[in-house]
Amino acid sequence: MILIKGGGGAGLNWEGIARDIAELCRTNRITLVHGASYLRNRIAERLGQEVRTVISPSGFSSVYTDPEAIEVFLMAYAGVANKRIVAILQRQGVNAVGLSGVDGRLWQAKAKRDLLVREAGKTKLVRDNLTGRVEAVNTGLIHLLLDHGYLPVISAPAISHEGDIVNTDNDTATAVMAAGLGSRTIVYLFEAPGFLEKAGQEESLVSHIPRHEIESFLPCAQGRMKKKLLGAMQALASGVEQILFSDGRVEHPVRDALAGRGTIIR
Repeated sequence: MILIKGGGGAGLNWEGIARDIAELCRTNRITLVHGASYLRNRIAERLGQEVRTVISPSGFSSVYTDPEAIEVFLMAYAGVANKRIVAILQRQGVNAVGLSGVDGRLWQAKAKRDLLVREAGKTKLVRDNLTGRVEAVNTGLIHLLLDHGYLPVISAPAISHEGDIVNTDNDTATAVMAAGLGSRTIVYLFEAPGFLEKAGQEESLVSHIPRHEIESFLPCAQGRMKKKLLGAMQALASGVEQILFSDGRVEHPVRDALAGRGTIIR
């Protein structure tokens, strides 16, 4: 089982990703998770809604999600982005099925209503936040689709144990999925050649990170890369053999990642 996580940036080559997946599907079981942050921001701007990013006291960024924000989130992730990716895969002959974490309780999350955030040098409590951390995955539904020749294409949001729709971190959800599915490899594709020791400087690519040294790279990570590294730590601890960070903008993103072009964590 190979689990592929495509980022939410505008520059990802989804046509190339789909071609690679079509080839891999002949000999491997594949599950795809995707983001849609760029599209979410565009839709929010058109609707005149602010996308509010908050920073935790430990330095991790997340998007504050109120009822209006969750509507935009659903439009972008489970709607436009998910169905576009499904259509691209279908054009390559892959019988893809698009799902959100809500469908079939695919991603079950513990809701976190209150957040501690750092703003203007002070720690504040933000309430009524519709987010959650994925704790369980309906792997039976994924295996059902795979066993019948379908390729699952999955996006946030998740569903809380109480039945509420909640925003969630895709990278953490991917790690939980990998553990439940027994995946040996996770491929993360985004708008960089891999993990960069110096953010924005592609020549600072780190080609290999030993699994026991991941934590030492956290101070170098900027923005969402911190959560990707934490997700990698969680996945490796649960039995995943290798994590691949690679460039989603190239002609053959998945093929190149599996060939070792990028950052290998194992």
